[in-house]
Amino acid sequence: MDITISNLKKTFGDKTAVDISQYTIHSGDMLGLVGNNGAGKSTLFRLMLDLIKADQGNVLMGTTDVSTTEEWKDWTGAFIDESFLIDYLTPDEYFHFISTITGMSEQELESTLDRFDHFMAGEVRGQQKLIRNLSAGNKQKVGIVAAMLLHPKVLILDEPFNFLDPSSQNAIKKLLQDYNRETGATILVSSHNLTHTIDICPRIALLESGHIIRDITNNDGSALAELEEYFQ
Repeated sequence: MDITISNLKKTFGDKTAVDISQYTIHSGDMLGLVGNNGAGKSTLFRLMLDLIKADQGNVLMGTTDVSTTEEWKDWTGAFIDESFLIDYLTPDEYFHFISTITGMSEQELESTLDRFDHFMAGEVRGQQKLIRNLSAGNKQKVGIVAAMLLHPKVLILDEPFNFLDPSSQNAIKKLLQDYNRETGATILVSSHNLTHTIDICPRIALLESGHIIRDITNNDGSALAELEEYFQ
């Protein structure tokens, strides 16, 4: 599903957080969003998910303006931070809650969760700990799995590699690549980790002061030199 950003602006006081005149993320793209702290990555994601209101402009998912209807939520999965979680539930209760309110059968839920067993590494399911008492890494895993649970056509993940150990980072990279290849989903990943982003994203958008200043095609890591030069 295409995502089209048009004349999108958001300011906080005298600071411009996002200012993008026109940008299209094509259906099936796996886009990495990179930039220094304060570049506008998280704000852009929050605008795309209608978590904050733009000062002007809009974001379309297909032909749907995210700020005027909630239809897009049926095909969109996202994890931005811990506020997305219901932390007084256990992970199993949380996954079951999502399946119940969305009409997913118990059999489909179990089948879907089985795909994430390697990523969760036996540390999430079957535990009696509340989400709020999990490690930061396991909270991250719960959020990512929940975002992917309903087989979204659009998947948005903010800093998905944070707090994860190297084995889990490799597991989520493979999961995202496989999911993109198998379903044709449009996937957006924001990360400070250039290596992981370059490993999985054939297209990379570089943000600076709310502007997309470069749209880089990444073939087999070809973007690394350009990005390293920029960040140096």
